[in-house]
Amino acid sequence: MSYARTLRCRKCGQEYPLQPLNLCESCLSPLEVSYDYKAMAKELSREKIAGGPTGMWRYRDMLPVEGEEVDIGTGFTPFVKADNLGGELGLDHLYIKNDCLNPTYSFKDRAVSVAVTKALEFGFDTVACASTGNLAASVAAHAAKANMRAYVFVPSVVEPGNLVGTAVYNPVLVKVDGNYDAVNRLCAEVVRAHNWGFININLRPYYAEGSKTIGLEVAEQLGWRAPDCVVAPAASGLLFTRIWKGLDELYMLGLIESVNTHMYIAQAAGSSPIVNAFNAGSVHIHPVVPDTIAKSIAIGNPANGYHALMIARQSGGGACAVDDSEAIAGVQLLAQTEGIFTEPAGGVVIGTVKRLAASGAIKRDELVVAFITGAGPRTQDILADVVQPVTVQPTLESVERVLGVIA
Repeated sequence: MSYARTLRCRKCGQEYPLQPLNLCESCLSPLEVSYDYKAMAKELSREKIAGGPTGMWRYRDMLPVEGEEVDIGTGFTPFVKADNLGGELGLDHLYIKNDCLNPTYSFKDRAVSVAVTKALEFGFDTVACASTGNLAASVAAHAAKANMRAYVFVPSVVEPGNLVGTAVYNPVLVKVDGNYDAVNRLCAEVVRAHNWGFININLRPYYAEGSKTIGLEVAEQLGWRAPDCVVAPAASGLLFTRIWKGLDELYMLGLIESVNTHMYIAQAAGSSPIVNAFNAGSVHIHPVVPDTIAKSIAIGNPANGYHALMIARQSGGGACAVDDSEAIAGVQLLAQTEGIFTEPAGGVVIGTVKRLAASGAIKRDELVVAFITGAGPRTQDILADVVQPVTVQPTLESVERVLGVIA
């Protein structure tokens, strides 16, 4: 049984039945799933969650689903105490939430698992999405598992590795001549013309709820507490808001103590409309034209930007943008200290943590969680310069001679 009751407008509060709808018909603001938290609190406990499956569906009671879940093995990804990286950055309690190790190598599997489950409940036989790469792969994989048709729309600049990682699941793969914002505008037209379940349009309220499981996991993996600081990447801003929502819901349900987490947004300097608004002291997110190697977070007009901005401010956190060179350095630093190979978006997160620690915004003794949301192999072309092998002849003498030179 689901405790989800209605869709509610974030701005005006108008309620709608649970249906494939993402915007309020009165004020055009985003809709969110509303739950019966009183009933949920009576049935949910730490022990019940711990007794569930080892994956995101251990939090099923907190998700808006009725039917059998479409699950490809997502969630409960590694939570690593990053002592080596923390030592480099001057942080004693730095943790990495490594969501690279979901089935399609990004956190998107969380959101898509819930959205595709709802698509089946609503009677769709086809799912679709607009994507910068990671979402396309996840939608295609879950559609294959659910025996559904899939159409995935991506910008023409998407990395070749992401195209392969999507095409292998055999969706209809559509490259659009333009950036992600152009793709998203096109898909808004397509959804009106075709009876498809668009994962990040008409199914977006349910997609959003899947994302919050990463925050739920972190609290559980910390022994049922909220971190002091969170540093997470922001593209649309949705994930950032869901981490906060997950922590807040755990508090409302009496599963953790009060949430005093400082929330920090990480964006690439070439696509940082939320950071720009934060630094300007503005409440308005002005769209930008993305220009960054961090393609997975290159969204110039973030749908959840305002909400993410408000959370950063109200939590006593902040927002930071790092350039492409800092992102690449962050990718290398994480790999060389903790053995985790992330995509450029993860490098943006590590670059942001480095800046925040150096400035004193994050203190040495605070418990900090950095969210790494996508794996590096699909975007390895940005690191071609690191490949500098030493060449030897197939003899011991050659090896010793070369190693001697190296030493």
